[in-house]
Amino acid sequence: MSEATGLIPPWLLFLPQLPAKPAYARVKVWRRLAEIGAVAVKNAVHVLPNGAQSREDFEWLLREVEAAGGEAAICEANLLNGLSDEDVRMSFNAARDQDYERIAAEIRDAQNRADFGKPLGADDRAELTGRLKRWRRQFADLTAIDFFAAPARRAAETLIAQMEADMSDAQTITKPSPNLALAALRGRTWVTRQGIKVDRIACAWLIRRFIDPEARFKFVSGQGYAPGPDELRFDMFEAEFTHEGDRCSFEVLLARAGLADPALGSIAEIVHDVDLKDGKFGRAEAPGIASVIDGIAVSTAEDERRLSRGSDLFDGLYANFSRAPA
Repeated sequence: MSEATGLIPPWLLFLPQLPAKPAYARVKVWRRLAEIGAVAVKNAVHVLPNGAQSREDFEWLLREVEAAGGEAAICEANLLNGLSDEDVRMSFNAARDQDYERIAAEIRDAQNRADFGKPLGADDRAELTGRLKRWRRQFADLTAIDFFAAPARRAAETLIAQMEADMSDAQTITKPSPNLALAALRGRTWVTRQGIKVDRIACAWLIRRFIDPEARFKFVSGQGYAPGPDELRFDMFEAEFTHEGDRCSFEVLLARAGLADPALGSIAEIVHDVDLKDGKFGRAEAPGIASVIDGIAVSTAEDERRLSRGSDLFDGLYANFSRAPA
């Protein structure tokens, strides 16, 4: 507190000194400064509006700097000469405007690419739904560090609302696909796109493990494939089992096959979070499963081999979720 005025100084300054090596420590600190909304005013001097949250953010960052072998100081400050309070506020708004404008540009690009004059297909709707959720999260994160109501905030907020309205107008009202008897799904050849990843691997595992142990699989190029009389398609264009609304193909197949198993429900949530990347279920396992599936895809070109390795993964998940509570 200023002895002269008795008022709390309006700014907190963070002055870090980091060793030259390791370089990643500097990158980590600068990234963290950006995350909490600090702006640089002079070389390595960063500033936040003085308040309890800002003080806590800087104190945590000070510990990180010290853990990396550096030093830091946190100071309360009044700006007396040279740089003015208004200059600093303008710096904050310029930084936030840049962030809001990036979101706005992505939304405008999506609006230009989407044809909202006709009903959206399941794949387009799922992709846009996932992107809209990400934009909402990014906007919420930005407003938390938008200390002085940056001018570009209103435009980004309006574009998000417009995108939501456009998607709502483009929704098709359809009856849910009917559930099927398991007998009707046996003795078939199941067809999907080549280069299988998480949703297609999970679907194929579900089919062979719970629907038809003798199921045959065919991996084709994709759009334009005409199925034979005993073939069923999944997770591909115009497939009998594919994305519906915000549900991935595994979720659709699980529901329509009538497999009400809590362990399979848990797996469905993980597959959804990995495939659609919208964080709908917030499954903690999703990032690890995504990494394993990516590893299988990178190291294995043949789809049958990918399915074999992926099936081992899903067998383990199912066994884990099926265990009785200790």
